[in-house]
Amino acid sequence: QVQLVESGGGSVQAGGSQRLSCAASVYVYRPYCMGWFRQAPGKEREGVAAIGSDGVATYADSVKGRFTISQDNAKTTLYLQMNDLKPEDTAMYYCVASYRVGCALRYEYKFWGQGTQVTVSS
Repeated sequence: QVQLVESGGGSVQAGGSQRLSCAASVYVYRPYCMGWFRQAPGKEREGVAAIGSDGVATYADSVKGRFTISQDNAKTTLYLQMNDLKPEDTAMYYCVASYRVGCALRYEYKFWGQGTQVTVSS
């Protein structure tokens, strides 16, 4: 079982920055993929970014160049640095994880955090 606890959400003005954190109890000696999904009211869930145990990251087109996913050296915390935020980035953001080789946003993720709300005002 993997425990995921997000933090760092809140309100920010358009053009601003915010960093989300996810404390993760991932067993780092197995191949894994961790990432961030988001869901806005009335919209489908969307994969935002993911990173594998090999360190390779992938991003949704809507956030490329603005968001950066990373992990700490111990690989116990996942981050999402969000810059140049836009009102359309407003959503509940979820930290996700699965044990697997390879990493893609189209995959189903087994473990989910409770989510943290990000609200971007114009």
